[in-house]
Amino acid sequence: MTNSPDDRGAELRELFFETSQELLQALNDEALKLEKTPGDEEIVRAIRRTVHTLKGDSAACGLRELSELAHQFEDALSLEGTAAHAAVAEIAFASADLFTEMISAYQKGRKLPSTRGLSHKIKELTAAPAATKGRRPKKSANGKASNSTNDWTEYEKLGMTRAQAAGVAVYHVVAKIDPHCAMPIAGRQLIQNGLATTGEIIGVRPDAKSPAASKIVEFVLASSKAVEQISAKGRIPTIAEEVMVELMLAPAAVAVPALPEETASPAAEARPSADIPTAPPSSAAGASAAEPMGATGASENILRVDAGRIDNVLNLVGELIIGKSMLQQSLNEFAKRYPKELLRGKFADAMAFQARVLNDLQRSVMKIRMVPVEQLFRRFPRMVRDVSRQCGRDVELVVNGQDTELDKGILDAIAEPLTHLVRNAVGHGIESPEERQKLGKPARGTVKLNAYHQGNQVVVEISDDGRGIDAKKIQQKAIELGLTTREEVGRLNDAETLEFIFRPGFSTAEQVTEVSGRGVGMDVVQSVLHRLKGSISVETKPGQGTTFRLKLPLTLAIIKALLFWVEQRLHAIPLNSIVEIARTAEAEVHQVDNYEVLQLRNQVLPLLRLGRPAGPDRKAKLFVLVILVAERKYGLIVDALEGEEELVIKALDDQTFDTDLISGASILGDGRVVLILNLPAVVEHVARSRPEASGQVGSGLLLTQSDRRRLAAGASAGGTA
Repeated sequence: MTNSPDDRGAELRELFFETSQELLQALNDEALKLEKTPGDEEIVRAIRRTVHTLKGDSAACGLRELSELAHQFEDALSLEGTAAHAAVAEIAFASADLFTEMISAYQKGRKLPSTRGLSHKIKELTAAPAATKGRRPKKSANGKASNSTNDWTEYEKLGMTRAQAAGVAVYHVVAKIDPHCAMPIAGRQLIQNGLATTGEIIGVRPDAKSPAASKIVEFVLASSKAVEQISAKGRIPTIAEEVMVELMLAPAAVAVPALPEETASPAAEARPSADIPTAPPSSAAGASAAEPMGATGASENILRVDAGRIDNVLNLVGELIIGKSMLQQSLNEFAKRYPKELLRGKFADAMAFQARVLNDLQRSVMKIRMVPVEQLFRRFPRMVRDVSRQCGRDVELVVNGQDTELDKGILDAIAEPLTHLVRNAVGHGIESPEERQKLGKPARGTVKLNAYHQGNQVVVEISDDGRGIDAKKIQQKAIELGLTTREEVGRLNDAETLEFIFRPGFSTAEQVTEVSGRGVGMDVVQSVLHRLKGSISVETKPGQGTTFRLKLPLTLAIIKALLFWVEQRLHAIPLNSIVEIARTAEAEVHQVDNYEVLQLRNQVLPLLRLGRPAGPDRKAKLFVLVILVAERKYGLIVDALEGEEELVIKALDDQTFDTDLISGASILGDGRVVLILNLPAVVEHVARSRPEASGQVGSGLLLTQSDRRRLAAGASAGGTA
């Protein structure tokens, strides 16, 4: 049973909505390059190719308004002398913004934004003295089949020559569209996809907007396949009524000639130059017409898979890990009961083999979800440019570590926090050019984005060389907002002072602007990092700049954890957050400002308790887990240690837990439920719950009685599930 034309059209649109983001990002990147090197004809040609592809893809999907506007801009860029016009970069930026709004409106079924303003700018560009009346060769749209090379553009002729010199035959393929085809434009695309699997499509005729577009389509195809194979690929039932294949240029056994300078850039080979709706760049149906020869096979090996399917596979891997723990538990019990049984060795070998294969499977599935942070970093050059202009700053963005890989879910989650931090760096951190020159700094400020691996974590840094953060100003603002008192401020160090910027509603901006001043953002940044089981820290030097450092786990699904007991309840924390494990006595615990501390090797360590002190016995031994949270060390007091375990994290619904101190739970091999602590939230909880100066017992106590009741109820419910 075949899909209806409406279903195929909807599927084509969904594919376009996905791949159009790549085109819009490329348009922004090219506009930024043109702004730095005005008049560069090669960049203008790259912009025209991107707009052309967007025009063709949108026309294939029936998005008429978007296709017409892109066609108008492409026509303006085709005028001789356009590259020299100063407004091209600005119009490219405006086009990228408007195209984004239009695509969003198409997706959500909303009213399209007005295109009148951009159309007026494009007409001004067309009428400018810098643009002459002469146009580059246009494509034939008469619908007549012709195998003459004189009817094709200079780029297409160059492609033919190059293919011939490489020893590949060049064919002229003419396909007549079935007059009963319900969607001829989409049908043309399917024919093109089929032919693309046989070689490289160099050119296509006629234009999609031509009256002949629904009747006939011509291709120039470079292929080493036989004529019968090419014809078979283009002959699609109910779409192609007839397909004719003629040889245009026979292959020549000579070396490949060097490309002229104007077509040597990768961008020149990245986009097709024919006026036909081209296949979306990421389509898995076949190789794109834009691909150079030899790339077809590689493209066919790429699959576009919904992230939900990968999540399902990863969840099943997690269940297998739980099953492995159950088998290991049973094997341990078997070994204790039958210590001399010879089958023990065979069972152990089988378990070791299963564990090795399961670990490889886990790593392979997790690797599928890993994507380079470049996908996120690419959006910031345009944003920094817009915000710096808005604030009257001169800012350069430097990006490093784009190849660092991170889980796709985490990458999507940190997009908004990272955007806020970068905007803050430009709006708050970097001084005006005049102020920088007075301070002896370069007029242009620098914002740096960097990403790198550190153990089992990924670190993302946002730094600037601006004015830094004034600790005194933060303290004064905190007093005004009632977050602290003048007496307490005197006891705070710089790190504790900087923590105020993460409080809701806190802002040192003197006036509210579009960029900053509303006090909304930094608390959201911290809450997102806590939800992701990550942390954020800040370093600043007045007059030199500020660095925000985000530490993120590689994945949210499976972790290695240390299990421990507190008040007969089993808990766990990520193993990579533990610096060391120490033993001490209750007598070694002291109170400073109503906080419990421990002196560990000439270092005063703040202590955190999940339970109440054992009693009056000062000789009682304690386990202290030294943990690292936001670059600061704390001591977590526990009753006993259980051991290390690989845990599959299961999310908890709000009906079971309404506290952020627990980030999830897991099931052990013997069926027990273990609660996984959210350490950043735990530390923040005790920081905001400063005990009264009454000298009450348990000043290091983290959880309230209601918190404990919820934990106990949740553990009991999980254990009986």
